[in-house]
Amino acid sequence: MANTEDFVDYYDLLQVNPGCDQRILEVAFHYFAKMYHPDNAETADMSRFHQVSEAYNVLRNPAKRAEYDLLHAEVTDRAHPPQTGIHGIDEATAQADAEIHSQILNMLYQRRREFPMDAGIVGWLIQEQLGCSDDTFEFHGWYLKSKGFVKINEQGKYAITVEGVDQVMATSRTRSVEQRLIPRTPTDG
Repeated sequence: MANTEDFVDYYDLLQVNPGCDQRILEVAFHYFAKMYHPDNAETADMSRFHQVSEAYNVLRNPAKRAEYDLLHAEVTDRAHPPQTGIHGIDEATAQADAEIHSQILNMLYQRRREFPMDAGIVGWLIQEQLGCSDDTFEFHGWYLKSKGFVKINEQGKYAITVEGVDQVMATSRTRSVEQRLIPRTPTDG
């Protein structure tokens, strides 16, 4: 095969999965090209800018990418998955995640209502009740904290914020309205 001494892992450089699609490649390229561009006074790096550009030029071309993937698999000793969009994520997964977010907020809301002076719940207990992996729980915690719905309190426990309470109430109102709008079918008596 080709010379592996000067091998550059383009996937690692662009921080994408080897099975990513063209859109993900494009987003990653634009992000890093902007970061390393000579006009960026804080993070300019001509060498990295050229590497990112070269990586994108190879990976966006199907023939060049196929050839590169053979070398990449040989050097890294990793098989390449087929190119797809976001691996394993579909509408059902997103809906399940939304339901888990709702469950977490409802747990924390209930705790706040019942124990206002000790309103937090330790993360492992929430995770155990949800029955999810560490990585999955980390994702849910990140999302809810980023949205401002939960925070980690002084005792290191998850606690609902005012925004989180508002979210629980808004969701509750929406579900109530939806239930009233669902047409009822007459039952034979």
